[in-house]
Amino acid sequence: MPAVVQGQLSSVGVKVAIIAGRFNAFIVDRLIDGAVDTFVRTGARDEDITVFRAPGSFEIPQVLRRVVEQNRFDAIVCLGAVIRGGTPHFEYVAGAVTKGVSSIAQTAPVPVTFGVLTTDTIEQAIERAGTKAGNKGAEAAMAAIEMVSLCREMEKRK
Repeated sequence: MPAVVQGQLSSVGVKVAIIAGRFNAFIVDRLIDGAVDTFVRTGARDEDITVFRAPGSFEIPQVLRRVVEQNRFDAIVCLGAVIRGGTPHFEYVAGAVTKGVSSIAQTAPVPVTFGVLTTDTIEQAIERAGTKAGNKGAEAAMAAIEMVSLCREMEKRK
């Protein structure tokens, strides 16, 4: 049987940063609540969690780069909400935040997870921020917790 290396869902002793856009705060605040609740329920202490508020989702990659450079955190969760309107602005912002976070995450020395909603309607965003479709902030936090554990396990097996 092959060896299986996987992460566990414990955030005891894990220092995390949450980078969240303020724009569409009525949605993003629910994502933050879901992420913080997930970290606390899995063992993190309040003092191990730092929330950085960017003006909007477009600015998340710049804040992410600076947080990565601080080398103070074991994982970083990016949260925001980009909701389609009647102009092409949605495509530009959604594409820029996705590409920016992805680019930084590929070379970051710690796990970076993506919980930025890109929805067609406010109703879809509400569903993904804690109602019908779960809470994508909590899901991004769970992925971060598991990735920290997985990376630590991989380091042990070098």
